[in-house]
Amino acid sequence: MVKWNHILAIAQNEFLIGVRNRWVVFASVILLVFALVLAGVGGAPGGAEYVNRLTVTIASLATLSVYIVPLIALLLSFDAIAGEVERGTLPLILASPLARSSVIFGKLLGHLAVLAIAIIIGFGLTGLIVAVLAGESGGFESLLRLLLTSIVLGAVFLGLGYSASALVGQSSTAAALAIGIWLVSVVFYDLVLLGGLVTDAGGFFSTTVFPWLLMANPADAYRLYNMAALDLGANATGLSGMQTSLPWGAVLPLLWLTGWIAGALLLAISVFKRVQP
Repeated sequence: MVKWNHILAIAQNEFLIGVRNRWVVFASVILLVFALVLAGVGGAPGGAEYVNRLTVTIASLATLSVYIVPLIALLLSFDAIAGEVERGTLPLILASPLARSSVIFGKLLGHLAVLAIAIIIGFGLTGLIVAVLAGESGGFESLLRLLLTSIVLGAVFLGLGYSASALVGQSSTAAALAIGIWLVSVVFYDLVLLGGLVTDAGGFFSTTVFPWLLMANPADAYRLYNMAALDLGANATGLSGMQTSLPWGAVLPLLWLTGWIAGALLLAISVFKRVQP
């Protein structure tokens, strides 16, 4: 049975470990540096009329987040179970009256707190700097949407990282599997879709199948939702047609993205239940 006091205790412990191991500082600095670089080199989309500078920066940050946030989440979570096995602490954890689902939920909350702080510092501070320097007051709704959905995206890959960690039981193997998950979801998947688009040349796959396959990947669903919601025009985002090809418009990618959290956590709990201490 899941108990909130157990979950919060584990979450607090994982967060303190993240602080002690400098994960909060490391992740925040990485996101802040990359975000500031993108904000510094970013400009208005070619052929477009004046666009809020913060909105343009958010579009760049959304693309950056697809690559960096999943990677940080997987690095935080790949040894969540395997590390306990190798250190010999898993039997002690399971000997206490803790449900295995409570262990997963507690680790999720602790790691998500670390990731959320890094995202807020990295992307939020960059957005504020851009708005102040540009002397603009609009675009903060889009910035808030970016922050919240980036945290949701991180939660998905934290769950996938727990699944990998519980599946193999060794930190080194779990790390390799986590990198494999990252490569497939944010690199190879899009390359395969791009190959399909080139081969199909505007046919049935491009107009009907491709939008659904794009949404099926959590990283692409995140990008589809954020980029389609920005008022940059079709040439700037390249995703305007994708939104109209799906029922419920931009709502469906958001629902699919949040649904991935439930799926990833259910998978992690299912695999963890098979782990013998």
